[in-house]
Amino acid sequence: MIHRDGLKIILTAFILAFALLMGGFVFDMNLLTLLFWPVFLFFLFSLWFFRNPDRNTPEGERLIVSPADGKVVEIVDTEDDYVGTARKVSIFMSVFNVHVNRIPMGGTVRSIDHQAGRFRAAMQPEASFENERTTITLENAQMRLKFAQVAGLIARRIVCRLEPGQVVMTGAPFGMIKFGSRVDLWMPRSVELRVAVGDRVTAGETVVGEVTCD
Repeated sequence: MIHRDGLKIILTAFILAFALLMGGFVFDMNLLTLLFWPVFLFFLFSLWFFRNPDRNTPEGERLIVSPADGKVVEIVDTEDDYVGTARKVSIFMSVFNVHVNRIPMGGTVRSIDHQAGRFRAAMQPEASFENERTTITLENAQMRLKFAQVAGLIARRIVCRLEPGQVVMTGAPFGMIKFGSRVDLWMPRSVELRVAVGDRVTAGETVVGEVTCD
């Protein structure tokens, strides 16, 4: 399955590649034929990059799943204005990961805030605060959560299809960051952490935390 936010790029690349190929044959121009190959390879790469595989989200109201595919690069204890005494888990998505982002825990979306910023490499801790990002707050009967889509050095296109007041389910896709970046997740420090720095995680499937008390 292809994610809908990649269809425009894929279709444009296909049309351009087809036009170059036909132009090369019709006008007998080697330059057009040569240009066809990089465009065609980009078309194939886009088909692969914008893949949106089905995910088997684990059942359980107390489970928090990863919002992104990638590698856990940072876990820090912090104080957050919305979550309170929190733990932040940062996940780096390389260009080779699936880039569809998913809801970490079911609840009601309280706010969505897009902030302009810089485009540091997403692996750097400063990216969480200095880079362009979209921050989502969510609340359910058990807790408050916050997560942010962070643009990176290459990825400068954040897509978020949530609205304040929307009720969402754990593991549901809600957007993507095109061409590699980072997702940060803030959860209460009382949540039992299930991942460590260096772990590989899968959006909508890997459990990153579990509520162990009310």
